[in-house]
Amino acid sequence: MTIIYLKKAKMHAESGQDDVRERVQSILDEIENGGERVARKFAKTFDKWDGPALVTDDELSAAEDAVPSKLKDDIRFAHDNIRRFAEAQKATIRDCALEVQPGFSAGQKQIPMAAAGCYVPGGRYSHIASAIMTITTAKVAGVKHITACSPPKPEIGIPPAILFTMKLCGADAVLNMGGVQGVASMGFGLFDLPKADILVGPGNQFVAEAKRILFGRIGIDMFAGPTDSMVVADSSADPYLVAWDLIGQAEHGYNSPVWLTTNDEVLAREVAQLIPGIIKQLPETNAQNAEAAWRDYGEIILCDSTEEMAQVCDEYGPEHLHIQAMDLDWWLERLQSYGSLFLGEETTVAFGDKAAGPNHVLPTSGAARYTGGLSVHKFMKTVTWQRATRQGSKAIAQATARISRLEGMEGHARTADIRLEKFFPDESFDLSAAQD
Repeated sequence: MTIIYLKKAKMHAESGQDDVRERVQSILDEIENGGERVARKFAKTFDKWDGPALVTDDELSAAEDAVPSKLKDDIRFAHDNIRRFAEAQKATIRDCALEVQPGFSAGQKQIPMAAAGCYVPGGRYSHIASAIMTITTAKVAGVKHITACSPPKPEIGIPPAILFTMKLCGADAVLNMGGVQGVASMGFGLFDLPKADILVGPGNQFVAEAKRILFGRIGIDMFAGPTDSMVVADSSADPYLVAWDLIGQAEHGYNSPVWLTTNDEVLAREVAQLIPGIIKQLPETNAQNAEAAWRDYGEIILCDSTEEMAQVCDEYGPEHLHIQAMDLDWWLERLQSYGSLFLGEETTVAFGDKAAGPNHVLPTSGAARYTGGLSVHKFMKTVTWQRATRQGSKAIAQATARISRLEGMEGHARTADIRLEKFFPDESFDLSAAQD
């Protein structure tokens, strides 16, 4: 396997990030001990917001009136696609039952979580799409209560477009709060809201760390790092599209890795030449993000063969994987490690980010090697049950008693013994530890 890095990343996605764990832990502890008063204090400090914590129904209605009709139509369009895709996912999740032994049945049941907290980022961008992705998916899953929060703008609150989206998608309550204080308020059940069983949604390093610390006490969608993307291109790809698709994702942030994997050196060098000019076409802040991300984290990986390119994909486990190459069916069948897959130049990662249907909350930093993205599955618990007749429990009880004694767990064995004694008083059984 011969791989040549025509461009190698100077830094890794984790590089340059401050150790925020101690700071976030301190804020969480303060809020848990001090409750709503302390949460409001941090909202005033970090969000510059001193208004009401909860958005009222009247404010939600007023927000709808403030959003341009065309934008509302676009949001409804995206919501419909994402809702229908989530509904299709849910249709694949079924209860089931099996007669394990005659008279002994076992099964599984799907139970939606009671309460979810959906974090919608603010910061550099107002993430309308994140509100759709998280709230809609929880709603389709059947979550009984959904709280959404987002950083408010000073003196304004949450932008009207995000409020409209939250209401459209089915949020039961909306918090004017971002950062650690927003996560904590949903997780601890402040402001008369139910404690979230699961916290979902992207956010900055403080939000991600707050979710990480709370994980175990509360479920989370995943541990999230900076967003990352890989484009796979062969000689059939359009270098201009490839270059734009890389930079379009690099604008997420200064530490958002983007990678090109190709077996065509001519294409690779043309893409590299195009990128500086493309970056200059972006607005200033976006251009600064993209330039830094490409300079410090961008890579161009030259491979000998198609199979070698696929191996690189599986090793990196990118959040977004865009194939601009021949024989798309081969790639769909072959690839094993990605958050979401984009096949052909006719689609692009931005489609998935905003409106196509599949969820954009996806595993980062190589986590796609062991997990997928946000889906209705994350909001549902698969639990199991069993039921038996007395005759049906007979063989199971005998095996349980013998295995338990072999393991040294006499109490377990006795719970099987007493049932055999009660149900079959006229029979004798060898319930000693299993021996060769």
